[in-house]
Amino acid sequence: MAATQRATTHSADVVVVGGGSSGAAVAGRLAAAGVNVLLVEAGPDYGPFGSGRWPKEILDATALATSHDWGYTSGPLPGRAPFTWERARIMGGCSAHNGAIAAVGHRSDYDAWGVPGWATDELRPFFAAALAAMRVRAYQPEEAGPFHARCLVAAETAGWRIASDLCDLDANESFGLETVNVFEGVRWNSAFAYLDPVRDSGHLSIIDRAIVDRVEETATGAVVHAVVDGQPVTIGGDTVVLAAGVYGTPAILQRSGVGDPDRLRRVGVTPVVESPLVGSNLHDHPMVNAGREMVDDLRRAIEHESARGFVPEEQTLGKSRSSLATDGLYDTHLFPVCASTQTTLTDGRALVEVACMTPRSRGRVDIVSPDPEAHPHIDHAYLTDPDDHDITVLRDGLVLAEELLSQSALADVLLPEPARDLSDAAIRRDVMHYYHPVGTTPMGVDPATSVCGPTGHVHGMQHVVVGDVSLMPQVPRANTNIPAVVIGERIASFLLG
Repeated sequence: MAATQRATTHSADVVVVGGGSSGAAVAGRLAAAGVNVLLVEAGPDYGPFGSGRWPKEILDATALATSHDWGYTSGPLPGRAPFTWERARIMGGCSAHNGAIAAVGHRSDYDAWGVPGWATDELRPFFAAALAAMRVRAYQPEEAGPFHARCLVAAETAGWRIASDLCDLDANESFGLETVNVFEGVRWNSAFAYLDPVRDSGHLSIIDRAIVDRVEETATGAVVHAVVDGQPVTIGGDTVVLAAGVYGTPAILQRSGVGDPDRLRRVGVTPVVESPLVGSNLHDHPMVNAGREMVDDLRRAIEHESARGFVPEEQTLGKSRSSLATDGLYDTHLFPVCASTQTTLTDGRALVEVACMTPRSRGRVDIVSPDPEAHPHIDHAYLTDPDDHDITVLRDGLVLAEELLSQSALADVLLPEPARDLSDAAIRRDVMHYYHPVGTTPMGVDPATSVCGPTGHVHGMQHVVVGDVSLMPQVPRANTNIPAVVIGERIASFLLG
């Protein structure tokens, strides 16, 4: 008979599950306020920034990092290549491997949520705190690489307003150099920003490389059941904050018996709290691109500048309006991407990526078994909204992208090609994700239309809080890393009273 495994037990005032963009902010702010926090992360923790242990590709902000990925995919799909949904399994989460674009969206995004405590004016101090902690700054004109310097000229020639205003909640259409969380060429992730200041405070403990199975409420708090090195671990706290990401947080809740009862029973989980919307409302900014081959002179110029210093593949971004932007606000991102070699985002070509920033299509995340090692089924259902809103916005954006590429500042260094296919079939075949999934445990006042209340508490649970972008009822018109950090800041403020 096999020996019974005895679980190792830990406890803290607050247990935070997930050390990503939101979770690190929650843990760091609570620990700084004197709360005893235990942070549980599925990936490795390489210690403080100066430890010398962080892998080079994680620190290097010139391109997306591809290591430490969860490996989420859609599986085979008819008529197109499968999706890969990159999510980082490392302390700092996606802030440790993304493009480091710092954007906040527009004030209308947060006001439209209609959730008490989350209006723009209430969030402004948390945006300010997040931008400071993440060392956000704007690229300066002299830093623009050979391709992106030409993009600025092309955009101005095409009539764009030139501004670096991605962190202005009141700004509308523009094209300019990005605002970024990049410090001396390093992708400044949330672990550096929020955990390093409290690592030696005595109020922060960390368990890394831990797979969280489920959370269970008790009479006085909650217990996290996890596995570390194949051994069971239980972690008790007065409060548990789930910040495991838009795929991980709903999966943990579902394994805990919180979700649609029929769906849970079908995969062998006993329902505990009926909450049918857990895993629903999944959405992202769908994306397509237009592109051209570079002439050799441009490629050599990029290689030369890269050898001399920091030349990221992403540096400029435009916000524009489609024909459906009846509110007068931008609903499209156009962002050029270029590197001299093949990277995660480029195939050695100069691209203008186009993203719909006000998507209406919705998908789902659902566990397929009670096994915490089994990836959930993820269906983003891109371009399925019944009015074809999302595909129309993308088509309008592609027209603008072709116009930008046709300006002499770019046409002189790019090889001519036939115009991008703008048909529905081509856009559906080529649609990609913009790395911004949100919404799978949406917050609101009414339990019938939400999973969590305004303070992040899961409806039907007293001691379990969601603290990441799963809370978003609607994605803001922005790259979501800074909004994710703001959610962590806001949830920490609620927990501190």
